[in-house]
Amino acid sequence: MNLIKEKYLALTKGFIKKIIVKRKHDARTFGTDNSRYCYSVWLRHLTQINQYGFNQIDSTIAELGPGESIGIGLSALLTGCKKYYALDVIKYWDVEKNLIVFDNLVELFANKTNIPDNNEFPNINPVLDNYDFPDKILNDDLMKKMLSPERIKMLRKDIINLENKNSEHIHFYIPWSNSSLVASGSVDYIYSQAVLEYVEDLDDTYFKLNKILNPKGFMSHCIDFSCHGLTQSWNGHWIFSEKQWRIVNGNKKVIVNRAPKSAHIKNKIKNGFDVLISKDVEKESIFSQKHFHDNYKNFTTEDTNTFASFIVSQKKSEANKDT
Repeated sequence: MNLIKEKYLALTKGFIKKIIVKRKHDARTFGTDNSRYCYSVWLRHLTQINQYGFNQIDSTIAELGPGESIGIGLSALLTGCKKYYALDVIKYWDVEKNLIVFDNLVELFANKTNIPDNNEFPNINPVLDNYDFPDKILNDDLMKKMLSPERIKMLRKDIINLENKNSEHIHFYIPWSNSSLVASGSVDYIYSQAVLEYVEDLDDTYFKLNKILNPKGFMSHCIDFSCHGLTQSWNGHWIFSEKQWRIVNGNKKVIVNRAPKSAHIKNKIKNGFDVLISKDVEKESIFSQKHFHDNYKNFTTEDTNTFASFIVSQKKSEANKDT
């Protein structure tokens, strides 16, 4: 597509939205109110992170940006995790929605349902080689214990008590900058799904995530580097100045930060993480670096063509921080 046409269309649509669409935040975050989506995302993350030594049994975990429900975290609690922190900037979900998602998840796990694959959810990453239910991780003895009537009743009570913050196993902090209330070094594992492309300060975010992780704690993040449908081409967002990009977004308060893969890797390493693996989805770019705004002209070819990444990292131990 012609560069001028691409800019004109996106800016025009954004300007119209700014005038006629009055909203502070998006009403939907797309996906986490779907039980099968939550089930698929959690089992994809779990099967991948398990390969690096993470043991979910009795662990404390945190999710960055749960969205319309805490269904992914509820999946984690149903598979052995002990405590779950939901860290967000806006409260999208409610108790009734979470109870519906939870009851559906119980049924999915009770039936040992295979992981919904990319035929059902073509945009979920990471892509797996095998979508069978992970029996080796979630064996019969564990699942019998996790799905016992007593535990299901307890977790349902926790969901109901979310609003008055009397939940024993589920805790939420909104805005998530209040995560200072999460004790330093108390979390075993942090994950997110298509969230880190929205944070305004990557350096500060990775610093805070490192702080709450215990020594050698793990993270896995699926990051979408695309324009999220705001331009005709998937990476057209890199042709705009900061001011133009805000016009393209209309009245959205939470917008894509446009940071490429290398920015995340750089900030992970700076803030004390070892990157264990990056599983990338690449797409051919219509535009080259010469078409990008000056702020993005120094992109590598890898940055330019990386549509999404699933990145697993681990907090460096004190002994290895200088290596």
